Formats: sequence, C-alpha cells, structure tokens
Amino acid sequence: MSDVIVFAGTTEGRRICEFLRKYEVSAIACTATEYGKCRIEEGRKLRVLAKRQDEQEMEELFRNENPKLIIDATHPYADIVSCNIRSACSHTDREYFRLLRPALSTDPSCILVESVEEAVAYLKEHPGKALVTTGSKELVKFTDLPKYQERIYARVLPTASVMKSCQDLGFDAAHLIGMQGPFTLELNSAMLEMIGASYLVTKESGKNGGFEEKIEAAKQSGAAVIVIGRPVKETGLSEDEIKRELIRRFEIPVRRELIIAGIGMGGLLQMTGEVDQACQEADLLIGADRMLSAADLYHKPGFVSYRSEEIRDYILQHPEYEKIVLLQSGDVGFYSGAKRLQEVLSSEEGMDIKLLPGISSVVYLCAKQGIPWQDVRMISLHGRECNYVDEVKHHRRVFALTGKDEEIKNICKKFLTYGMKELTITVAGNLSYPDETIISGKPEELLLQKFSALSVLMIENPHAENRRRRGIPDEEFLRDQVPMTKREVRNSSLSHLQLQPDSVVYDIGAGTGSVSIEMALEACQGKVYAIEKNPSAVELLRKNKIRFAVDNLEIIEGTAPEALEELPVPTHAFIGGSSGNLRKILEILLEKNAGIHVVLNAVTLETQAEAVACFRELPFGDPEVVCIQAATSRLAGKSHLMIGQNPVYIFTASGGGIE
Repeated sequence: MSDVIVFAGTTEGRRICEFLRKYEVSAIACTATEYGKCRIEEGRKLRVLAKRQDEQEMEELFRNENPKLIIDATHPYADIVSCNIRSACSHTDREYFRLLRPALSTDPSCILVESVEEAVAYLKEHPGKALVTTGSKELVKFTDLPKYQERIYARVLPTASVMKSCQDLGFDAAHLIGMQGPFTLELNSAMLEMIGASYLVTKESGKNGGFEEKIEAAKQSGAAVIVIGRPVKETGLSEDEIKRELIRRFEIPVRRELIIAGIGMGGLLQMTGEVDQACQEADLLIGADRMLSAADLYHKPGFVSYRSEEIRDYILQHPEYEKIVLLQSGDVGFYSGAKRLQEVLSSEEGMDIKLLPGISSVVYLCAKQGIPWQDVRMISLHGRECNYVDEVKHHRRVFALTGKDEEIKNICKKFLTYGMKELTITVAGNLSYPDETIISGKPEELLLQKFSALSVLMIENPHAENRRRRGIPDEEFLRDQVPMTKREVRNSSLSHLQLQPDSVVYDIGAGTGSVSIEMALEACQGKVYAIEKNPSAVELLRKNKIRFAVDNLEIIEGTAPEALEELPVPTHAFIGGSSGNLRKILEILLEKNAGIHVVLNAVTLETQAEAVACFRELPFGDPEVVCIQAATSRLAGKSHLMIGQNPVYIFTASGGGIE
C-alpha cells in the first residue's frame, strides 16, 4: 500500500520523489526505463518501479496500491502517457495532479514549429547540418530528409538499446552523441561548433530541461534554433505547489535551512564561491529588488522584500521551500539587515539559520585606494542618526555608507559650515558594476558634481584632532556680557550628569553654551538641546556651536517649560536657569521620562529653597547636594591673589521616587 504514486519522467518528478523519501511518505516512483530508475534513490518508504505501462496496467497498479493521489510528472511532450494516467485515475476514482514544467518565453530569433514533421519539412528547404536534441523516439521522422545520415547529428541517451535503435535507422557512430544531461552552455556550444551545425532542433522543455542553455549556445555558435512547441496547453500545479499540497495532506514537519548571505556590492565577480553555491542550491531567493536582480542568472523563485516581519510571514506561508537564501548587500556583519532577520526568524520552530559573509564596500574601496581598512572609522548614514561631523573631526579617515546625490552635497555643505575646507572626500558610486565611478575632491569642488544614488564616501582629514577631555578653558568660549558657568563648576556638574555617548540631553538656560558644548562633546553620538530665551545668548550659542563644530547641538530659542513640549524624550537634563518655572520644568521632565537624571545648579538662596521643596515633593529619589566654592588666581603686581567665585549648590536626582 502506498499513499502516493509519482510518474517521474522529469527532473521535477525526481525531486518530488526525493522529497517524499526524505520525509518518509509511503510512495512509488514509476519510470519507463531501468535508466530512469537508477536516477532515483530508493529506500525508507520509497519504491521505484521501472516499466512502461499502458492504461490497463496503471489501473491495476492503482487498485493494488490504493494510493491517496497520483502525481503525473512526465515530460511535457509525453502527451500519450499523460492521457493514459488521467484515464486510469478516472476509472479507479483516484485524485490526479499534473506537475507542470513552466514554459519559457521563446527568443524572437527562434524558428517555431508545431511538430517534428514541420521541423523536418523546414530542414528539407534549408541546407546545413543539424544537431537534434529531441530524443530517440522520434528520430525516425528525420530519416525523411535527403542525405539525413550526413546532415543529422542526434544527441540521445547513452543506453545500449537506444544506441542500437538509432544505428538501425542508419545513423553511424560519428553522428550519434550518447550523453545524459544536464548540459551546460559551454558543452552545447562546443558540440555545435564541433559539428559545424547550422541548426539546433529542440523541444521547449523548460528551465530544468536545459532549454535556455541551448538557445544561448546556438547564439554563440551562430546556429539557428528550430523549436518544436508543446503539443497541448495543459493546466496543473507547479513543483512548489505540489510540495505545499503534500505538506498539508500528510502533515509533513518540514525543516527549513535559512542562509543569510552577503552578496557583495552587486557585481557577480565579487560574490564569494560559497554564496554562489548556496544560490544555485536554493529553492527560494529573498531580498530587495536590486539584490534579486543581481541573482537573475540563477532562475530561482524570488520574493522581493527587505522587511524582516514580512519575510518571516512569507516563509511561514510557503513551507514547500526548504532551502532559502536571504540576500543582503555587502557583508552580513556591516550595517546589514542580517541582525534583525536573525532576531525575527530565530524565534520560529523548524528553521536552521546560517550566515555567509560577503565583500563589503569599505573593503572593496580601501583595496581600490590602496589603504588598510583597519585604520578607517566606519559609519552609516542610511536611515540612522550619526554625528558624522564629530567622527570626521576626530579621525583621519572615515568611511560612510550614504545615498543620494543631494544627500552627499548636503554633507559637503555642512563641512563647509564648520570651516572644514581641507577635507578630501572620495565619492564612490556603483561599486563593482560596469559604470563604477570614483571621484575625489574638496567639499567645495564636489558641490559641482553629480553622483549615483548608490554611493559611499571616504573622508580624509589631514588635521584630525584628539578628542578633547572635559574642562575646556573659559577663555576659549565666546562670551561677551552673557553669564557663563565657570570651568570648575562645569566640571563638577558634568561629572554628576554621567552622560553616555548616545545620551539625549536638555540644557535649560544654556547661556553662552559652555555646558551645552561640553555635553555635546561627551554625548558625541547623542543629542543636546540648548534652551535659551535671551537673544544675545542665542547668538553666542550659534557662534560657539560653529567654533567647536558640535553638530549634535540644537539650539531652541524660547522659555522653559513651553519650549520643551515638542522636543524628543530626554535621558538627562541640566538646569542652569529656570526663570522662576522650576517646578513646572521638573514636572514636564518627569512627564517625558519618569526615570530622567537631572542636575540643577542653584546660586541664589531662593532657588536653593525651591529646589529642596521640588525634589522632596515630586517623584524623585533623594537628591545629592554638593556645594562648590572655587577661587582662581589673579596676578597683582608680582603676587598672585585668589579671587573667589560665588558658591554654587549642585543638586543631582533621578526620577523614580515615591510621589
């Protein structure tokens, strides 16, 4: 007794048999010859029956085995066999599935005929040698050609019976090519050139029948292609659809192999051999449109998507795909979507995930420029916040993933804003493609150029600075008559803030911006919002921002708490001035982030008293209070006098206390 009977006369049919064998579904594979049998591995619950069967024999087999369904995976041109299978299914009340080999669009240069007889008739009117690849069964029809023994070269199966039948028709050994496919483009081309063929006669056998390789080989060798069309227009299911139905019917617990593969920049020569092999063996390729376009030569089913959740849902809906390659640009470990894909897919059962590396654009460009990439700072500006001005300011070489022409020009303009005119910027577009371009110049020069949407940057700064430590001397700030937090108090306040590189900070009552500037330097990949109501101070803030090239500092002109309403959620806040609105400011800070970390400087006794009351009454933890009173030296004649500063009370507290 068998659940499934497969008439396996094609590559697709053999794969269906292997699928059934792998998952131990009771099945019989029927082949017409012993040669066909030897190409299917028996075992587990799969048996192979090698015998040409007529309709009556098929009916007897179906009654004896009592299968749940019959799969007709015979050749598209085996129309008589298919007719017998359908009739036998009808007479025995068996469910019938026709596996369709997908038809391919025929090249316009091909000569289309409907039958072997028409192909022979065409050759009668057109002299020249022909390589015939339609099989041995219909070779007898070519004997109608005058001097067929000289004109026809037949490629047939290499079995003794086939070779003998061809010789009986009058074909000698020199005109018989006994070989089993698949045949590569190179092998087809070599055969045509060796024969000196003017024509290649073939059936439209689909991708797995090697049809495309024949067409391309004929083009290369200058032979015309005579294509015999399929005898009937059939309806049925694809190989993948039949697998999906088998999985559903027999509740097959398919286990998928998911390969997340870096394909390099897009040019096929940069794809690693390991990734190439994975694509060749894949059942399905998934990736963004550009990725799938680069993999067109594999002729695999594809799903266009770069969204992790959408990809997961598609895979779950299509269990018939057992080996899936998820294509990623460049390398899977360099600003790739691979990390998110792993997170989303690893939570699903039955999925084995493997990563294959690729050549990244930074490695490729550095090789082109002859520089070691281990010395390069690497950043991405693709859909992510990055303070690239700070990175370039403090590194000799910075590589940046970027994008469109206008974006590159905006980057150049920003460097000019901060006086960084001596940078050398290399814009590399369409790397690895035939239209690859690499252009270098100063920021001002590049404003006159046009760039590809697929570009990366290498930015070289000959005057890169070491990153400044906390404690910029007061005299380096532009100050005028605006009050400024002195270095000694500033240092202590910043140490209590405990900023991280990605902190988001409010500086409320920023004044000249001395605290804002130092916070922006510490939170170099975060954001600092300097809130100031005094127009003179705002102007100084703008000048100091340019002076210290802190692009992550945003100046907000206005009064707190109203000026805070539309700002992003802060992690930290420094309050240097509150204009009598301290309680409201603290309330909105807690509303935005209940766990916010606050440092407040109080100079007047009134502010100190209000701060004590607010921190006691609002949901903050117990504040730490430090009083700083510094004195600095001043030369008086030959002596140094110590000049005292006002005492400053520094309050430090975090949200989370009991209200």
